[in-house]
Amino acid sequence: MKKYKVGIIGGTGMVGQRYVLLMAEHPWFELAVIAASPRSAGKTYEDAVSDRWAMDAPIPENFKNILVKDAAADIDEITSMVDFVFSAVDMKKDDVIALEEAYAKHECPVVSNNSANRWTPDVPMVIPEINPEHIRVIDSQRKRLGTKRGFIAAKSNCSIQSYVPALHPLREEFGLKSVLACTYQAISGAGKTFDRWPEMVDNCIPYIGGEEEKSEREPMKVWGKVENGTIASAQKPLITAQCLRVACSDGHMAAVFASFDKKPSKEEIIERWVNFKGRAQELALPTAPKQFLHYFAEDNRPQTKLDRNLENGMAISIGRLREDTQFDYKFVCLSHNTLRGAAGGAVLLAELLCAEAYIEAIH
Repeated sequence: MKKYKVGIIGGTGMVGQRYVLLMAEHPWFELAVIAASPRSAGKTYEDAVSDRWAMDAPIPENFKNILVKDAAADIDEITSMVDFVFSAVDMKKDDVIALEEAYAKHECPVVSNNSANRWTPDVPMVIPEINPEHIRVIDSQRKRLGTKRGFIAAKSNCSIQSYVPALHPLREEFGLKSVLACTYQAISGAGKTFDRWPEMVDNCIPYIGGEEEKSEREPMKVWGKVENGTIASAQKPLITAQCLRVACSDGHMAAVFASFDKKPSKEEIIERWVNFKGRAQELALPTAPKQFLHYFAEDNRPQTKLDRNLENGMAISIGRLREDTQFDYKFVCLSHNTLRGAAGGAVLLAELLCAEAYIEAIH
């Protein structure tokens, strides 16, 4: 098949670096452009990230000598070379919105890792296994923007990737009523390594700016419905969240407590987890895990170090399901925050958009 030409804007940051690695051997996507801030523009990619490459794997050889472009100043050239771009820029919210809309209005689809456009009513915020139907709102967004090809689609926050997938197969059938989620989030979620953030060694910080609000609100949009050209958020369940930064390199853990209108049995819950498949599995998308939700019967699993890379970091691990004294059930979940939660989730979303013909290979 003809490959899609891809650009990464914000390619020098931690999420951008993860995108670069994921493009190295992708069967559908071919990396054509890396763009970043003016301070990196004009340098080779290797030189631009030389002192801040944060991945375990080295920079792919065939990408080292790509000349980095200016994400804003070179927009005409960039959009003439690619079929779509991944956005992982580190800018103020209003600047991100303006830049992503500029790319869309240049008739270039944008698949965004940023939070800035997640609450734009006609921008789909998609976990492909959970709400793939939300991409239909792109038709209305294109009318608003006056575009034929261009649009913006966003992936959701990394902190909800662990527990929302586990709750989703139970939500409608059993009437998910209320949720308490405490997340324990790795330092890569802040774009850091232990070398660059030594105060996190042997430490836990009980605050991550904006995370709790995102963790409580974003699931409601993911579980919402497309109505009259926008996405109307769901009204249930009630969610309260607390988010902590912990001394792990990668992997977001969540301790989840849930109550239902119709309490299921433990066996019913596990059966729905084990047998759940989403649109990504139906389409056999390249990045999709074969088994989306994995349940561990062992008392001490999942563990961050052992299980975050399950199915190339794209699967969700669940364990310790048991009844609770205040809620109906409690359990723990784990997702890889820079793979499923960030760049990998966006790559999977791009695959869905290509498979459903919202992105075409024209270059």
